[in-house]
Amino acid sequence: MSDSLPSGPPSDPKPATATATATATATNSPDEATTTTSSTTTTTSTPEGPTPPPVQIPLSWPADSSLTLDWIQNLISAFDWSSKNLSPSELPLVLPVPVFDTLVLTASKILHKEPNCVRIDDCNDNSRVVVVGDVHGQLHDVIFLLQDAGFPCEDRFFVFNGDYVDRGAWGLETFLLLLAWKVFLPQRVYLLRGNHESKYCTSVYGFEKEVLAKYGDKGKHVYRKCLGCFEGLPLASIIAGHVYTAHGGLFRSVSITPLKRSKGKKNRRITLNSETKPLCLGSLEELSKARRSVLDPPWEGLNLIPGDVLWSDPTMKSGLSPNTERGIGLLWGPDCTEDFLKKFQLKLIIRSHEGPDAREKRPGLGGMDVGYTIDHVVPSGKLITLFSAPDYPQFQATEDRFNNKGAYIVLKPPYFDVPEFHTFEAITPRPAVNAYYDYEDVIDSDEELDLASMVTAT
Repeated sequence: MSDSLPSGPPSDPKPATATATATATATNSPDEATTTTSSTTTTTSTPEGPTPPPVQIPLSWPADSSLTLDWIQNLISAFDWSSKNLSPSELPLVLPVPVFDTLVLTASKILHKEPNCVRIDDCNDNSRVVVVGDVHGQLHDVIFLLQDAGFPCEDRFFVFNGDYVDRGAWGLETFLLLLAWKVFLPQRVYLLRGNHESKYCTSVYGFEKEVLAKYGDKGKHVYRKCLGCFEGLPLASIIAGHVYTAHGGLFRSVSITPLKRSKGKKNRRITLNSETKPLCLGSLEELSKARRSVLDPPWEGLNLIPGDVLWSDPTMKSGLSPNTERGIGLLWGPDCTEDFLKKFQLKLIIRSHEGPDAREKRPGLGGMDVGYTIDHVVPSGKLITLFSAPDYPQFQATEDRFNNKGAYIVLKPPYFDVPEFHTFEAITPRPAVNAYYDYEDVIDSDEELDLASMVTAT
């Protein structure tokens, strides 16, 4: 992993317009339906010059401070147009800093008030819940996914499992678009935190440099505001009492023992110690009490649950063990999946975190060719890994690309515990753009972490 990132703004793309078409449906079992969606684009050039914007820019914040569906659709159109017709440094012409500030502040206030594990219980017979995995700044694929699944609305919930930024070239636009949906429908759109929503990852995998390139002398301000918003993102969700979702997955129990107060000053601080004992699964109560407002989840100390939830991976080996490959989080086996499901009366765990590059190095687990894998099948239910960024990563060092599909899951009544898989291909061609990180050196999925740079006060 290299800490040396390339400088210089991405090149201006050629003007283009895109349309998407969906075709073909197939099912593989009565319990699990899979819909395959093919995404294509039609590209046209205008010799007279850039295509005029489809909406009035710059965008302004509504006078009554209430977002509408029209405003969000205008935001989608403006971001899509600017990615094809403007240089990255011209993004403030589309979304000025004051509008950015208001959007992020409004969303942050909502997010910081949510619990660590959000519960989505107000589903009814007409509801659908769409679960989305990593999207990694692939704006055009996210727009397609939203259109293909149907926009969030009263009867359509969305749960995003994190990793909105890094690697892809439009992490900022992607994150801001999803924040706008959160502000518009706070009880229908749930944004969980991924391991890339951190200071460490964004400094290595491109998001920080992307923001600085797009907002220039205001870039540091914009980046700091994004980091503050990341801290407010919840860690997990429970859907209809039957489905647990999180970016990485399961977590350990952290036993805290208060030491006796020292004699002397009345209000002397009490020192806490974590007991050294064999690893065991944590409880939902422990998850609810974890301190998530950290720029980088600690890999040591007392506040380990956020790091586990964001960084852990499943394995086919029984038990719970340190995730030595990543240097943070855990590895958990099918027995742990069964214990967690049974203890909390759940049927499904839907996690994300692993793309095709990561799964290439995970013997015993399925590859990420179609956007999802069913990793554990146990008496109480299943563990699924879901990945929603097709043709990932956007920038690859070899001509032999992974060419993976992305996927999202739809959960339906009555119990919302039978996954309906929808797979889709990448929108092509993507607008011409340069990477914001040295992807030729940083080719592994978050391995070989510089742990010293992640140490934060616990």
